[in-house]
Amino acid sequence: MRLPLTLKNNIMHYDLAIIGAGWAGFNAAIRARELGLKACLIDKGPLGGTCLNRGCIPTKALIQSAKIYNLAKKSSLFGIDAVEARVNFTKIQERKEKVVQQLRQGMQFMLKGVDFLNAEAKILSGQEINAGGKNIAAKFILVACGAKPMEIGPLKFDGKKIVSSDDILSLKEIPRSLLIIGGGVIGCEFASLFSALGSRVSIVELTPQLLPGVDKEVARKLESAYKKKGILVNTNTDATGVDLNNYDLVLLGIGRSADTSGLDLDKIGVKLDKAKITVDECLRTSVTGIYAAGDCASKIMLAHFAAYQGRLAAENIAQPDKQKKADAQNIPSCIFSDPEIGSVGISEEDAAQKGIEIKVNKFDFLGSGMARILEETEGFIKIISDKKSGVALGACVIGPRATELIATLTLAVSCRLTGEQIRNTIFAHPSLSESISDALKENYGV
Repeated sequence: MRLPLTLKNNIMHYDLAIIGAGWAGFNAAIRARELGLKACLIDKGPLGGTCLNRGCIPTKALIQSAKIYNLAKKSSLFGIDAVEARVNFTKIQERKEKVVQQLRQGMQFMLKGVDFLNAEAKILSGQEINAGGKNIAAKFILVACGAKPMEIGPLKFDGKKIVSSDDILSLKEIPRSLLIIGGGVIGCEFASLFSALGSRVSIVELTPQLLPGVDKEVARKLESAYKKKGILVNTNTDATGVDLNNYDLVLLGIGRSADTSGLDLDKIGVKLDKAKITVDECLRTSVTGIYAAGDCASKIMLAHFAAYQGRLAAENIAQPDKQKKADAQNIPSCIFSDPEIGSVGISEEDAAQKGIEIKVNKFDFLGSGMARILEETEGFIKIISDKKSGVALGACVIGPRATELIATLTLAVSCRLTGEQIRNTIFAHPSLSESISDALKENYGV
């Protein structure tokens, strides 16, 4: 049932006004409605924010097409003699758009009972917003305005030669040669995608390894896999010294920064760290009644963490006497490269820095029956456990379905299961998931 909109003196009144219709804002709106709050959702762009329109969903739709193409090319390994596979990039893009539109329609349906205002917002005070010329009064405000692609020094986006991760999703043609500046998650996913589709791909990364912050052994394995695919990887390299004329297209993918410009947050006293909104553990800003969630206020820029923060913020607003602290521990990270990567909890490097004594269990997919059935045997599972208690502290996977397998390991780490408990769990055979149990054979027996 739709909640009534209160109008007083041509001002729209709400319990909660949410700025930003991405994963944080959308989930906050749904949760606020469930808790009985009269809420509105404001965004100058389409419903779904970065995740649906310029991030998670469109990139993975394109990656899936590339996977199907790769599978078709090696169909003879499975005893299938198929006509030579060809890429129709126009149809790939059309399918991507169809997926996005279908999901947006689903989100619109789910928003029943919440007013969506497609307008640019400016915060006038802790309880006042102007959205597209309309005045809004709200008891609480949640800022969830997301993030935008970063530029560096002399390298600026022009939408033609130097493009952002937003721009590259709308290409009409596959570039013959592509330089990717930044070997992080964004860069590695697009490297896998366009290499699979036939581009000559080069990656330039300033730090000593691909995927800075990821388990070093995983990063080395990915770099090795990329070299086999013909992807040129240059680490310890400053992009400003690279001749861009040698490439048809340059993707500047060095990360994202909070997109808080235009909200006038500083004018009303909201504390910022550069562009990022400063919040406490309960997601409250420095101004009473204003909360913030998602990429604009978090070091962890992941859609699923933003969704969690959005729901938590709505709960804290609806239940002020039951303030909950955001838990940033054991957040799974997924990288849809080829091979895929998933990780959760601490790595070997983290443990060494923190002085934690650990034991490491590992299983190579070469020993997996299902990996051989799939013809995807490159990679491994690694589980990090506390040496004394045996409690699982972290895990990483590189290989087939890593982005799905990490879910089981996330549950194990979050619930503080021991290696013995995981080993004694019966996994289906043949499956990739049984490799999780197989990784623990060394310490917990056959």
